[in-house]
Amino acid sequence: MNKIEAGKILAEGLSKYRRLTYHQLTLQIDQTDRKEMIGPSGKWYQLVFQVFWDDGASGNIRVLGSIDDGGLRAFMPYTDDFIKSPSGEFVDE
Repeated sequence: MNKIEAGKILAEGLSKYRRLTYHQLTLQIDQTDRKEMIGPSGKWYQLVFQVFWDDGASGNIRVLGSIDDGGLRAFMPYTDDFIKSPSGEFVDE
């Protein structure tokens, strides 16, 4: 897997979630969003995004994204995440 290409694709996918408000994210708690796409290199990728409570209900929300190419990386995908507080601030950034 091309880590640079995969990292850019994952960052782009997470940026869509970063733009959501805290309230919009709460509506996606415990849902999994799976996407398949072809990267600029022609390589196939699977992306998975999960939204869940980080500190318990009504606390911080964590959004976790992962990407793999269906090969060995499917067992250990490349991941990135962020945490948003109820006030809408990003935690630890």
